[in-house]
Amino acid sequence: MKADHEVDVAVIGAGQAGLSAAYHLRRAGFANEAGFVVLDHGKRPGGAWQYRWPSLLVEKVHGIYDLPGMAFGTPDPKLPAADVVSEYFGRFERTYDLPVHRPVDVLSVSAEGDRLVVASAAETWAARAVISATGTWDRPFWPYYPGQETFRGRQVHTAGYTGVGDFRGKRVVVVGGGASAVQLLLEIAPFAHSTRWVTRRPPVWRDEPFSEDWGREAVAKVDRRVREGLPPESVVSVTDLAVTPEVRAGLEAGILDRHPMFERITPDGVVWADGTFEPADIILWATGFRAAIDHLAPLRLRAPGGGIRMDGTRVVAEPRLHLIGYGPSASTVGANRAGRTAVTEIRRLLGR
Repeated sequence: MKADHEVDVAVIGAGQAGLSAAYHLRRAGFANEAGFVVLDHGKRPGGAWQYRWPSLLVEKVHGIYDLPGMAFGTPDPKLPAADVVSEYFGRFERTYDLPVHRPVDVLSVSAEGDRLVVASAAETWAARAVISATGTWDRPFWPYYPGQETFRGRQVHTAGYTGVGDFRGKRVVVVGGGASAVQLLLEIAPFAHSTRWVTRRPPVWRDEPFSEDWGREAVAKVDRRVREGLPPESVVSVTDLAVTPEVRAGLEAGILDRHPMFERITPDGVVWADGTFEPADIILWATGFRAAIDHLAPLRLRAPGGGIRMDGTRVVAEPRLHLIGYGPSASTVGANRAGRTAVTEIRRLLGR
């Protein structure tokens, strides 16, 4: 069946990685619309940033790196990151006249002859190459513990967190060892009746400012895994946790007093293996995200190790497909470089 549109390259996702790729496609001479298209399921610019909780201010973000060709600048650190980054991404799209179509929910990518066919519910695009830049925000990870379904309180994932209002006066158990767990715990604790922080592994604190070198070190660790076809590990497992002044105060106040994971969940709280019980009204799962790549299922890319074997941004099993925002490029520090790398490889593939 003939596709509705034919393009050289289809980019899926307009977050940092997707916009970086689009910028480099424009610079490489791929004409808008005919040469490439960007399909984004968001209702407005901003990628996953537009969904961040309102209390996540610019000053609390590890680092927002410049998109290629346009500096992020120095916005008011007290403004919500969701608003500031969304405005920045929208300005970038307009400045470089990027052909972003939204909202478009990509349902599948399949191989048909010498083309990869990208399909939504309404339209199809036949492309000579595809860059999938869908990140992780749409795949919040909810681990299972026995008794979870019996809990009478609320269970919330960070993806659905909107502020401290629902936590006022509540007994809260925060699960997760990443930066989001730390940030939300420090935010909730002054208003909650009580908080208890639990993680699978003891936190590793790093008493230095987050830097690009630190980020590159983390990217290299994840890159080694995906080259072997293994699923990417959690961000915190390769970055550790930064000791900011707020974190130091939280440690001194006992708010960041970490406990090992509980064994099971009861209707009214959580229980450890030794029988210790902690009552809870809310369990906040700050347990991270997984790669949003369900649309690639028709291509059958999974390696025996459970991940997708990568060579840089290129999928080894399907050279016409590049993943950015996956594995080592699932960060702002890795996304820009990944966009440029993918476009360089695609130019070579298409003989441009």
